[in-house]
Amino acid sequence: MDRKTVSRISTGKDDWKYRFLPFLLWWPKVSRITLRADIIAGLTGAVVALPQGVAFATIAGMPPEYGLYTGMLPAIIAALFGSSWLLVSGPTTAASIVLFSSLSLHAAPGSPEFVQLALTLTLMVGLIQLSMGLVRFGSLVNFISHSVVVGFTAGAAILIITSQLKHFFGLAYPRAIHFQDSIYNFSMHIREINPYTTAVGVSTIVVGILVKRYRPSWPYMIVSMLFGSLAAAGIIAFAGKETAGIATVGALPSTLPPLSLPHLTMENIKLLAPTALAMTLFALTEAISIARSLADKTDQSIDGNQEFIGQGLSNIIGPFFSSYVATGSFNRSGMNYEAGAKTPLAAVFAGGLLIFAVLFVAPLAIYLPNSAMAAILFLVAWKLIDPHHIKKIAQTSVTESVILGSTFLATLFLELQFAILLGIMLSLAIYLNRTSHPRTLTRVPDPRQESRSFITDPTLPECLQLKIVRIDGSLYFGAVNHVRANLKELQQVNPDQKNLLLVGSGINFIDMAGAEFLVQLAKEREHDGGHLYFYDMKEGICSHFKFLEYLLDIGTDNIFVSKKEAISEIFNRLDKSICAQCTSRIFLECRTVPVSGMKEQVNLEYIDQPQTI
Repeated sequence: MDRKTVSRISTGKDDWKYRFLPFLLWWPKVSRITLRADIIAGLTGAVVALPQGVAFATIAGMPPEYGLYTGMLPAIIAALFGSSWLLVSGPTTAASIVLFSSLSLHAAPGSPEFVQLALTLTLMVGLIQLSMGLVRFGSLVNFISHSVVVGFTAGAAILIITSQLKHFFGLAYPRAIHFQDSIYNFSMHIREINPYTTAVGVSTIVVGILVKRYRPSWPYMIVSMLFGSLAAAGIIAFAGKETAGIATVGALPSTLPPLSLPHLTMENIKLLAPTALAMTLFALTEAISIARSLADKTDQSIDGNQEFIGQGLSNIIGPFFSSYVATGSFNRSGMNYEAGAKTPLAAVFAGGLLIFAVLFVAPLAIYLPNSAMAAILFLVAWKLIDPHHIKKIAQTSVTESVILGSTFLATLFLELQFAILLGIMLSLAIYLNRTSHPRTLTRVPDPRQESRSFITDPTLPECLQLKIVRIDGSLYFGAVNHVRANLKELQQVNPDQKNLLLVGSGINFIDMAGAEFLVQLAKEREHDGGHLYFYDMKEGICSHFKFLEYLLDIGTDNIFVSKKEAISEIFNRLDKSICAQCTSRIFLECRTVPVSGMKEQVNLEYIDQPQTI
């Protein structure tokens, strides 16, 4: 979906059919070339989904076949009704861990009760996701900054690599949930590395790199997996099966997903509601983050609302076909991108081919070495790391670097959903801190220009009675105290400047707190014997004043449109005896006032020049 189309849809200018049938947007782009690329990518994704699905289901406490079922229909639905062209939905490590930790408190993992709760939870998650998409909560994706995406993606890539170390080197130790545990387990068993298993993994990586570099048109993942399988077979034939000790994925169950019925009762709703809300937030954040990271690589725009709808529909339909919570998969999405996918048909093919793979190919997985599969995931994870943007962010922005680094470290050492939320919260905190400290710049007329344009130059003299200040930023509840403190400080430096002219060209928004602050400021100035004036206020900003009648409190005669009008009117209200003591002649009008001690009065007309600030 190109950026123009997304803009049209997000503003409500699209036809209804593109909202409910979004696949009509990219269907005309399907060609023989894209179809071939998508079939290859789909085939690769289906092959990889076989062992991964079983592993994820085991982590989730579900029977192994449920991981395969979750990678079928949900992937197809999410691809057809989502907005990302490359996102592949299905079971994930993080979602499986959250599911297990939440439901194991209420039922024994693997039991029929546990499965029933998982299916009901999935339906609830889907309903919440769909509702959020329909009420257009997709704008939440805008709070996931690019630095958060880069940091989270890099962290997830490291997690993928560390989780596959045991398989790549042929080690046997318990699966670890956390990054530090994976590293610790690996270091404690590093002396047990199986050279035969490692040789299969290394050869798979080498072949994958060579094919990608010298034969880019070939499906390097499939070629490298086949080579790894052949290499394992050769090593076993040469050294013997027992000596080689090369572990394989093993035969997988070859059954189609049976129909199932979630138990959406009031009792289950009350029991699972907190978990459903937490799972919804996590699943959507994970899916959108992955979609954003892949969109940045392909210059595609993501419609957050449509992605919410696609994810919701996949989790609403999925549990009726024995699927538990599905969301965007880093492994499968990254592999989909690396395999050369062009349209969402790649994910559709992956889900469809997985059905046939379960029936006909699943038993052959007994010949696929775990180390070859780990090597493929190494290649995928390496491509997810974006050193170019990491370096660019580090060189250009300290705050963005903090966001990136914090998200990266949180991804490694915290739960994934908390890592993303931490990045979002840091982004919001830095943004709010920035907007709550708008600049207050002192402005003075430039005597070097005939028009006396306002500039900021501390070396130039100011009017003895009038302070001119430009506020760059919004006047809202979070910024009022900062602006008040700055103006108070300026008044203490020059207490004789009882009149204040605010240049409003830099103010984009004023809320009720800001309007009340300005009314209070006007009263304070009048109490001190001066006035508060406004110049160049944007028309839309005054809507709050007009509606709340704050203009009447401030005084409409103190608000000016042009600089000429403002200076002329304010000058007439100044104390001319003080003006007579001033030798700076700040404004052109000052020339009409005789300087104390001079016999002649110079009378110059105000020259109407183009006014700038």
